[in-house]
Amino acid sequence: MTQVTMIVNGDSRTASVPPETTLLMLLREHFNLTGAKLGCDVGDCGACTVIVDGKPVNACLMLAVQAEGRSVLTIEGLATQNELHPIQKAFEDQASLQCGFCGPGVILSAKALLDNIPDPSKQEIRDALSGNLCRCTGYTKMIEAIQESARVLRGGSADQAV
Repeated sequence: MTQVTMIVNGDSRTASVPPETTLLMLLREHFNLTGAKLGCDVGDCGACTVIVDGKPVNACLMLAVQAEGRSVLTIEGLATQNELHPIQKAFEDQASLQCGFCGPGVILSAKALLDNIPDPSKQEIRDALSGNLCRCTGYTKMIEAIQESARVLRGGSADQAV
């Protein structure tokens, strides 16, 4: 067993796990953070996307020991108890998700994008979402939601035209 300590959603967390444990399994099975999903288990679908030190990563491909001492943000750490994050709110307002399975990964990919590019083009949004597969939607509503949340995060109104 290997002891791993990291900052998860702003809190220091420690677990003792076998060395082959992925970050996804650590989050889901040891920390009970089930927002990141196990989809393909080979890094193709993006359902397991979390943000590690500001960058989106496929948690199914990262070993838990690789997150030692690092900062991890999961979908559970994005909103407050009383208020959705502007990206989550925009996804809700735009009805951007259907089944919701891909939602946490897509939203965290969007957050990583907007943290680095506050006013992304449609192509930059498409590129940021290229690692996230959704079988329910055509991505158009997701792109609109990301554009809306970008405006809000820059201080604009969600009511302004796209």
